[in-house]
Amino acid sequence: MHKRIIGDGPARGKRYNPPMTNTVKIAVAQINCVLGDLAGNAARILDCAARAKGAGAGVLLAPELSLCGYPPEDLLLRDGFFRDCAAALDELAAAVHGITLVVGHPQLAGGKRYNAASVLQQGRVAATYRKRNLPNYTVFDEERYFEPGGEPVVFEVNGVRLGLNICEDLWGEQGPVEAGASAERHGAEGGHHSRAWRADAPRLARAAGAQVLLVLNASPYHTRQHASRLAVARNRAAETGLAIVYANLVGGQDELVFDGASFALNARGERTHQLPFFEEALDYVDIVDGVPQPGTRAPDLSFEASVYRALCLGVRDYLGKNGFPGAILGMSGGIDSALTLAIACDALGAGKVRALMMPSQYTADISWIDSRDMAKRLGVRYDEIAIKPMFDAFLAALAGEFQGRPADATEENLQARIRGMLLMALSNKFGSIVLTTGNKSEMAVGYSTLYGDLAGGFAAIKDVAKTLVYRLAEYRNTLGEVIPRRIIERAPSAELRPGQTDQDSLPPYAVLDAIMSAYMEQNLSPVEIVAGGQREEDVARVVGLIKKSEYKRRQAPVGIRITQRGFGKDWRYPITSRYQEKLKR
Repeated sequence: MHKRIIGDGPARGKRYNPPMTNTVKIAVAQINCVLGDLAGNAARILDCAARAKGAGAGVLLAPELSLCGYPPEDLLLRDGFFRDCAAALDELAAAVHGITLVVGHPQLAGGKRYNAASVLQQGRVAATYRKRNLPNYTVFDEERYFEPGGEPVVFEVNGVRLGLNICEDLWGEQGPVEAGASAERHGAEGGHHSRAWRADAPRLARAAGAQVLLVLNASPYHTRQHASRLAVARNRAAETGLAIVYANLVGGQDELVFDGASFALNARGERTHQLPFFEEALDYVDIVDGVPQPGTRAPDLSFEASVYRALCLGVRDYLGKNGFPGAILGMSGGIDSALTLAIACDALGAGKVRALMMPSQYTADISWIDSRDMAKRLGVRYDEIAIKPMFDAFLAALAGEFQGRPADATEENLQARIRGMLLMALSNKFGSIVLTTGNKSEMAVGYSTLYGDLAGGFAAIKDVAKTLVYRLAEYRNTLGEVIPRRIIERAPSAELRPGQTDQDSLPPYAVLDAIMSAYMEQNLSPVEIVAGGQREEDVARVVGLIKKSEYKRRQAPVGIRITQRGFGKDWRYPITSRYQEKLKR
């Protein structure tokens, strides 16, 4: 087994002296990178390095692929991207003095592509570690882009020996204590990675002489991920006897949100440090003879608080990183648009958000009254455009074609499409992006209209089930009551025909959400869901609607992923398929 030690090791042939205490301060840079902004990311890392050096740190640890941002996806198929990243790495290395910097970056070497981390010391690249375990499940597709790495890298600073791992390397091949966490990690894909895991990276680092394991991460958020990370890291620390310093990316990237929440553990798996969730941070871990000393502990978040902050961060970064000046959304007087408006205002500030109410003849008075009330509470710009004149004009134009046919969903969808057209017109004119307001339950069963309420640029609550929408609304009101009580309590309705409610055409949302979660998030079969207590007719109906609605979801805007499986990168089902799953064994 090859091991690489960098720095000042023990001298040979000298008289024995009593051992001295070896101490190093490690700075953890929990940063929000912009994918492809090589110069901007390097500047952010250098700023952290300067601050860390000023605080007496000997090492700065940056997240996985922090030089280029994560995930680069098919940019990694372009050799020019690797050349530009290599040039940016050399420039970064040349600027680093007086502190050791560990930074993640892609590497092209010998015709092979690697997910790498380099140790930068005194103006040069002193060593490069290559990720061994490449995740290829849920939102991860690293086998498409990278080759697995080989030898461990261990380097020494102030007599403390530091080993490197990158994200999935920490998970690797795990024993029975970690089985639950591993299953959670692999979630809906149904178990461990299909290919045999390569050598256990943390143990290799230990065998190469490491006392502390530095782990670079770009681990995206979902509601159970932080607990899984901690469980795996604690068991890894106990198995190897290594302390662990874990640096995670923070920020939004398309549908993914990275929650930060970096941490340090001692060799017993006890948390000595916890960095904040969903915000940038630079914190320090003092290592004495391989042991992290107790430090700052940011508070953990409640379930609802973590989801809400993830949604706000996702909206803020999607608009900010793509250069949109603001957001516009359609208000309906319902819970979904109310929650979306609250998220948008908290993410962007009320001055960058515009709400548009578009009542029809079927809109109840309480809908526009409550919409006006909420807009006033938030201080957001609010306008009303009645759609009845446009609806009547469309009906008149189509009267000949529709003659002799009764009114049906066509007329309902026409109203939704008029609203979508108005929102997109304002978006085109003023540059603000349209935030759609559909939730995951509606996305699952197709309770939405193409070119209507699906029209827009970003779907803030696309991965939020209807039952969770209510929980988040209640949570937001604990911070300040901005959502009128009546919006939360009234029966949900699209208000596209007289007396309409969602439950006219859908099972109760508690039932729908339970079946949806079991089928598409947990990957259970209809037989298993029925065996778990759901009615056969409800399971058949919901599963059938999920399959039937795939063509709509392919045309829906990208939205924020907050569960372990959303309708996005990790949901890849065919539109054309005649496969039917059984409801009985």
